Amino acid sequence: MIHADLAELLRHRLAVIADRAWYEKDPQGHLVALQEVSENIDHWHHQHRGQLSSRLEHFLTGKSFDKALRLLESDGQWTGH
Repeated sequence: MIHADLAELLRHRLAVIADRAWYEKDPQGHLVALQEVSENIDHWHHQHRGQLSSRLEHFLTGKSFDKALRLLESDGQWTGH
């Protein structure tokens, strides 16, 4: 898989979002975790600018993280929008 490290960050973001029990038990901690993973994704994006496909760049710039993950999981073959 291309950019497996980014895919892992994107999957972690989805896992945090999906953890409703954590959100209900500790909404502030849940929000902090979501902010941290989002910052890590932004940092990864900044570090790899100029090395990414135009589609991946577009998705990351627009914060379309689900689409970015779908593109990565298809090894760049996904043609959706």
